[in-house]
Amino acid sequence: MNSLGNSIKAALRSPLLPFWLVIALLPFGRSSELGTFLCLLGVIMLFARDPRALQQHAGARLLLWLLAAYVGAALFSAFDAIMPGKSWSTVIALLRYVPLGLYACFAIRRERKLQALYTAVAVVLGLWCVDAWLQAFTGWSLGGHAEAERVSGIFGADNLKLGPTLAVLSPFALWAARRHWGMRGLLLAFLLVLGPVLLAGSRAAWLCYALVMLGFAWHEAGSLRRFAGLCVVAVTLLALAGGVAWKTSARFHDRMERTLLVLHGNDQSIDTALSGRLDIWHTSLGMIAAHPFNGVGVRGFRYAYPLYAPANDHFVVSTEACGVGEGACHAHQLLLEVLTETGTLGLLLWLAAVTLAWRAWRRVGVAARTRAFPVTLALAVMLFPLNTHLAFYSAWWGLLFGWLLGLWCASLFVAGIPAGTAETGIHAGLFKEALPRESHDGA
Repeated sequence: MNSLGNSIKAALRSPLLPFWLVIALLPFGRSSELGTFLCLLGVIMLFARDPRALQQHAGARLLLWLLAAYVGAALFSAFDAIMPGKSWSTVIALLRYVPLGLYACFAIRRERKLQALYTAVAVVLGLWCVDAWLQAFTGWSLGGHAEAERVSGIFGADNLKLGPTLAVLSPFALWAARRHWGMRGLLLAFLLVLGPVLLAGSRAAWLCYALVMLGFAWHEAGSLRRFAGLCVVAVTLLALAGGVAWKTSARFHDRMERTLLVLHGNDQSIDTALSGRLDIWHTSLGMIAAHPFNGVGVRGFRYAYPLYAPANDHFVVSTEACGVGEGACHAHQLLLEVLTETGTLGLLLWLAAVTLAWRAWRRVGVAARTRAFPVTLALAVMLFPLNTHLAFYSAWWGLLFGWLLGLWCASLFVAGIPAGTAETGIHAGLFKEALPRESHDGA
C-alpha cells in the first residue's frame, strides 16, 4: 500500500502531471486539452535548452515516424476533400499530438516514473469504476443521472464513452493490481472493471475487454496449459457476471436481447443487432469505390454520406447520428474509416506505420517489451480490426490514441540511471533527470 501511495505522489508531481492530466480530464470534454497544452509548453522549453535533444531518444524519433504516417494520411486526403475546411482544420489539430508524445518520451525516461504513471492512470480508472458501480445501484453518479439504456458513469448520459474508454485503458488497472496485490488483486480488479464495461452497453467495449483478458492470461501463463486454464477461469467469471447482469439489470438485458437478434440470420435482424452498422458499411463501400486514391477527406464522412446512401437511409432521414440530411458521423470501423476518408494511400501509410512499430517492438528486447506491456495491450485492443470503432481522427478518440502512442514509444526506451550519475543539464532542469546517451543499437 505504501508503494502505491508513493507511485501516486510521484505521478502528481512534475513532470508527469501534465501528461497524466489528459487521462484524468477525459470525461470533462475539451478540458483534457489542458494537459496537451502544458505538454506543448514543456517541449518548447526542452528544445530551447537543448535543440539536439531529439538525437538522444530513439523513442521520440520512432514517434515522429509513426505520427508522420497518421497525420500524412490525413494531409494527403485534404487536398481534394469533399469538405476542405473541416479536413484542413483536422490536419492542423492533429499536429498537437507531436508535442504531447514528445513530452512523454522525454519526461518518462526512468522505469520508476513509467510505473508511477501506470499506477496513477489505474487510480483514475478505479474512481471511474466506483462511480459507475454507484450509478448502477442508485441511478446517479458524478456525471449525473444514468442514461436510459446504459450506465454512463462520470462521462454523463450525453457522452456514452465510458465502456470503450474503460475497456481500452483497463490494462493499466489490471497491471497495477497485479503489481501491488498479486494474482488475487488481478482477479478482483478484473471483476471491478468488468461490471461497468458490461453495463455501459458498448459491445465493442465487451470485445475489447475480452481481448484484454486474453492478453493478461497469455502474459501470466508462461505455457499453453496454464494459458488454457486461465482462459477457463476467465470465461467462467465472464459467464457468471453476464448471467447476474442479465437477471438483475434491465439495461444489460435489453442490450443482450438486441444483440441476439443476429442469430436470426436475415439481413434485417443482423442490421438491427448491429445498430444499423450494415447500412453504414455498405455506404462506405460506395465512397471507397468513388474515391479510391485519397478518400473523401479526413472527417468528411458525414458530409459525403448522403451522396452515396439510399434516399430513405435511416441515418439520413433521422436525427440519431449527426442530424437530418447529414447521415452517419463516421464509418464505425477502423479500416473503413481509413479507406473512406484517406483512401488507399492512407491505408498504405497506416500499414507502413504498423510494420515500423512491430519491428521496433521486436528489436527492443524482452525486458523493454515487459515494461511496455500495459500500453502495448491497450493499443492492440484499440486497433483490433475485427471490431467496431470510434473515429480515430476525431478530436476525442484521436487524442486518446495519440496519448497512448506517445506513452508506448516512451515505454519502449526507458532506462535506469547508473549509480552515482550526477543530474545535470536539461534533465536536471526541466525533467529532473540525467541519462546517458543511448547506443543507437536498438532502433
